[in-house]
Amino acid sequence: MFQLFKAFFRIPKQLLEETDTMKKFLVVGLGNIGSEYEETRHNIGFKILDFLSEQEDFTFESVKLGAVATFKHKGRSILCLKPSTYMNLSGKAVKYWMEKEKIPLENVLIVTDDINLDFGTIRLKTKGSDGGHNGLKDIQNTLQTSQYNRFRFGVGSEFGKGKQVDYVLGKWNADETKHLSERLCKAADLIRSFVFSGVKNTMNQFNGT
Repeated sequence: MFQLFKAFFRIPKQLLEETDTMKKFLVVGLGNIGSEYEETRHNIGFKILDFLSEQEDFTFESVKLGAVATFKHKGRSILCLKPSTYMNLSGKAVKYWMEKEKIPLENVLIVTDDINLDFGTIRLKTKGSDGGHNGLKDIQNTLQTSQYNRFRFGVGSEFGKGKQVDYVLGKWNADETKHLSERLCKAADLIRSFVFSGVKNTMNQFNGT
């Protein structure tokens, strides 16, 4: 009975086998769980990681505070995370998996939507304000720093006064859907570049494209 109890409450082992912390990366796609949020602009972080999983042939598994998956790219080990905490509490999941896998802050990349960028525009930054984004705000409060890498994917701002929430929680329109696949390819390439080439080289290559 004691062994059964012990097994039930055991702490899961680390998912990344890599021992060199500088070769370990955490890529977090922000979004909300639930079918009603699928294909919404606010869930682009989830969508980019799902697209990457198709390209790299990995599968997400539901675990503590989110769905996670791992893959390797040119000698680097990457843990992908889609938090299950809902957008406003994203920081809890980010901090937990950073600490569990012993991943340094400089190797963390947060993927999120941005209404201040035109649709499909991608921008990588190493620091900055939360820009009114509740997910980024919670991450900043939880980690106690604004100095973390964030990959902003533009969703545009085609909404009237007071309609911001409806817009980001709305689904892609026909024109956006038509061009989304190409932009997802670019986003996946950015993530691979961040992991292998570093943040500065990736910013120079991808920002504004």
